[in-house]
Amino acid sequence: MRVLVAPDKYAGTLTAPEVAQAIVEGWRAAAPEDELDLAPVSDGGPGFVDVTPGQVRVVTVSGPRGERVAARLRVDGATAYVESAQACGLHLAAAAVDGTTYGVGELLRAALDARAGRIVVGLGGSGTNDGGAGMLAALGAVAAGPPRVLRRGGLALAALDAVDLTGLDPRLADATLVAATDVDNPLLGDEGASAVFGPQKGATPPQVAALDAALARWAELTDPRLAARPGAGAAGGLGFGLFLAGARPEPGIALVLELLHVPDRAARADVVITGEGRFDRQSLRGKATVGVAAAARAAGRPCLVLAGQVGVAGAELAAAGVDAAYAAVDEAGSLDEAFAHPAAHLAALAARVARAWSPR
Repeated sequence: MRVLVAPDKYAGTLTAPEVAQAIVEGWRAAAPEDELDLAPVSDGGPGFVDVTPGQVRVVTVSGPRGERVAARLRVDGATAYVESAQACGLHLAAAAVDGTTYGVGELLRAALDARAGRIVVGLGGSGTNDGGAGMLAALGAVAAGPPRVLRRGGLALAALDAVDLTGLDPRLADATLVAATDVDNPLLGDEGASAVFGPQKGATPPQVAALDAALARWAELTDPRLAARPGAGAAGGLGFGLFLAGARPEPGIALVLELLHVPDRAARADVVITGEGRFDRQSLRGKATVGVAAAARAAGRPCLVLAGQVGVAGAELAAAGVDAAYAAVDEAGSLDEAFAHPAAHLAALAARVARAWSPR
């Protein structure tokens, strides 16, 4: 039997390649004759540069609190792949109120310095909520208001008097900019960046309301029409900032699946396996697991999810194109144990699933 193994990361524990390797080790232990094809994926969030092609370049940029951090990007011919979480990720700091995306702009400048004619920016996993204002400041945007207001985080944007984007790096005009989004949320409102993702980054309810109002001011002074575009709310509104810079949105998982030829590889498989740290309703809004499941369905192949935790069942599971979902936490017996030894419990889960699905 041919098995395509195409998981995303388990956030905070395993990278996507590590997840794929753990699944392969467990599956081979139970079904050594099966042919396994590894294709770790990303929806554009953390781990994006782990699965994209090209030469790795390391640059030092500003982190979400202005600290200097080492960040990677990949350059593959005329295309550069930038992972925004490298500069403003939640793993660096939960900084919804005052975190900056300035370092993302520095990564874009590094891509332009590498003569990239196409720059794909993976969005997701950010610890910031500044609507991309910091990123645009690094690229030449200026504002009337308190000094360096664009670099002071989302809440500071409420004090803006005016914004001038005419000084953006002129090289952007000759480059194709792609915002690889992992969600379809707009910038503002109940489904926007602040309301949905702000609490995950430490924002209190009053701060969420203040952040949404500040981003509304930012949008009012730039281009309010773009605030409603799906994906504008990705990465704390970084999607909106990229739209202001001329980026076109593209679902991150669709881009990665095409890049890795996953649809063709799924058609050659007998079963497709995917997974992520927590498979829940948020996964249904453009995350990697559902993207892989859609590719499996299009190829007429069954899709199995091996996740750390599973919060989707029944009709929602079937609607997502998933035939069965399994949780490593059930194998571990407790959440603490699952986090303590994620690879071992995932491998054990994969062996159990293999015994159920492989004809051997």
